[in-house]
Amino acid sequence: MTPAPAPRPLADLKSAIRERVSGHTEELLALSHRIHGHPETAFAEHRAAAWCAEALRAHGFAVTAPAHGLETAFRATAGSGPLTVAIACEYDALPGLGHACGHNLIAAAGVGAALGLAPYADELGLTVRVLGTPAEERGAGKALLLDAGAFDGVDAAMMVHPCPFDLADFRSFALGTLSVTYTGRAAHPSLNPHEGRNAADALTVAQVALGLLRQHLPSEWRVHGITTAAGTAPNTIPDRATAEYEIRASAAEDLAELRERVEACFRAGALATGCEVALERPEPDYLDFRGDPALTGYWRRNARALGRPEPVERPPFACTDMGNVSHVVPSIHPVLDISGGVCGPHEAEFAEAAVSPAADRAVLDGAVGMAWTAADFAFAKSRAVYGA
Repeated sequence: MTPAPAPRPLADLKSAIRERVSGHTEELLALSHRIHGHPETAFAEHRAAAWCAEALRAHGFAVTAPAHGLETAFRATAGSGPLTVAIACEYDALPGLGHACGHNLIAAAGVGAALGLAPYADELGLTVRVLGTPAEERGAGKALLLDAGAFDGVDAAMMVHPCPFDLADFRSFALGTLSVTYTGRAAHPSLNPHEGRNAADALTVAQVALGLLRQHLPSEWRVHGITTAAGTAPNTIPDRATAEYEIRASAAEDLAELRERVEACFRAGALATGCEVALERPEPDYLDFRGDPALTGYWRRNARALGRPEPVERPPFACTDMGNVSHVVPSIHPVLDISGGVCGPHEAEFAEAAVSPAADRAVLDGAVGMAWTAADFAFAKSRAVYGA
């Protein structure tokens, strides 16, 4: 079989891609602002997922929605090349804070990158797969999608994220979650306190143990959480107490050890007070993000060409379920400055920044940058076939 002809010069393709994204400017920014104005939390992103899917369907993508067993996930494809690039669209918001992590930008930039690539996918030898990935903030939606086969056959995966600075080589912590329930025995605190088993005390003992544990943990490990219930009246010994905790380590390999040590503290609380304790994992672990060097290099050069600020270098500072994808598929997760360092994700001010002029620029730069990076990736593969 005669191979397909090599694509036209890469510079020409990139110029065409940028022009294509520019032609969708009004539509993409409207999508970003619409999602921002209607925040939906994990696994409830029905409108955001539908709006993204509709935008892609309207431009010729084959769309499946819902997809891969998740009601607010979708899958959209264009092109039929031998290389598959997956673009992840996040769109969940934070409870009480709305889009204070800027996922409206992520969704719109992902759609924009796909629209920029689609007309040239076959010429580049690409299949473009857009995945609507719910529940990044809580629920590890991408881990669930991985298990369901959403990333099967993918050769490269990408997304962008807003931040208070630009960063090309993103790194993240591995994250585990823990739900704690103590069950004790209620009693009157003056009539028969000796018959009570104080579940709130069990949680207090555990928290003291955790405080002492921290001095023996590596500096990059984190343990933090909140008490969600610890009694309802001061004249009753609480028979139930609950907490939600997170643990973070620099690498997935360290997370198991940290979890074992943290769980021992919660068991100590039960042992000391005569209560029972149930420890559950409410969601899959988030693995540390491991960026692909070649894709990161392509992104870095493309960001410079777009006039983005020179990227900073930072150690891990956050967590993402895109980390799970990066353990299986070559991936990038660059971040784009939308606040000039004034505020950061998960702050109320960042929700305001997520619809600012800087955010609108990040949508378009993110779309073009990802599309260009996919083109670089495909062009490098074609050179390997056809020669320089």
